Amino acid sequence: MLRRRKPCLPKGKTVRDLKVPEQRHPEKAHRPDNAQPRKPSWIRVKAPTGDGYNATKKIMRDNKLVTVCEEAGCPNAGECWSQGHATMMIMGEICTRGCTFCNIATGRPNALDTFEPGRVADAVQKLGLNHVVITSVDRDDLEDGGAEHFAQTIRAVRHRSPKTTIEILTPDFLKCDDSVLKVVVDAKPDVFNHNLETVPGLYPTVRPGARYFHSLRLLQRVKELDPSIFTKSGIMVGLGEDQQSVKQVMDDMRAADVDFLTIGQYLQPTPKHHGVDRFVTPEEFASYDKAAYGKGFLMVSATPLTRSSYHAGDDFAKLRSARNAKLGQA
Repeated sequence: MLRRRKPCLPKGKTVRDLKVPEQRHPEKAHRPDNAQPRKPSWIRVKAPTGDGYNATKKIMRDNKLVTVCEEAGCPNAGECWSQGHATMMIMGEICTRGCTFCNIATGRPNALDTFEPGRVADAVQKLGLNHVVITSVDRDDLEDGGAEHFAQTIRAVRHRSPKTTIEILTPDFLKCDDSVLKVVVDAKPDVFNHNLETVPGLYPTVRPGARYFHSLRLLQRVKELDPSIFTKSGIMVGLGEDQQSVKQVMDDMRAADVDFLTIGQYLQPTPKHHGVDRFVTPEEFASYDKAAYGKGFLMVSATPLTRSSYHAGDDFAKLRSARNAKLGQA
């Protein structure tokens, strides 16, 4: 039987003599200097549940796979997993970067698992996916940044599920030369996604280990190496940017020939992460959507709950149709 321990008190003092700090705002007491604001109605989602969700979870566990849905605390996980859609995160669950918006653990990663590409392919086949999104942590500890591992995973999925279209969401391969990117491109993913994440002025505080123009050049180089591959990138809003800087990022992406833009609301994972500057309204998201199409993107997803892989399969079908329509007009 556990016994309740008595508090350790100064000599001659009783519990009544102790002063309890005043808590004017108990909901903010965990960190008053960076309290997480209450989410508006348009950003709230239902908790994950249901047979479909549990079946997807079991396949992930049986194949010992990590998902960014869980690691990053995606608000859409319940909806996506209930439909058998999960974004698989390869090369472990420890990242070598320390971005202030991201909830993925930072540290020294383990060695690559040579059997992981096969397990990803097995999970894709069991889930019966028409479209799969595969992402990874940053692996600055590897000479090629994990490029060959990405290529092996793409080939394994293609071999096991030849009709499945493949979308990859890669790191920036910042410390690697151009030949590394070619390894990934030569594996022929259908969509090459690399997120800029935010506007350039916020990079020092939000994405300190990355370089804005390097990421832009990465996306541009993919198109130069293989124009048939769709390129995709996304940013979060609510980090402290203004509308003009968001539209400038759109222009930069179009200059790099990016096909597909995603814009979603930033949600602070914990009080230790970068704070939410504001919750952007659905009306402002609609204005971004209109502006982006006006700048020439083939596909745009700009809503509070938009994430890189949210409805990725449906969006890919629309993206392909938009390209075909554009080519038909040429």
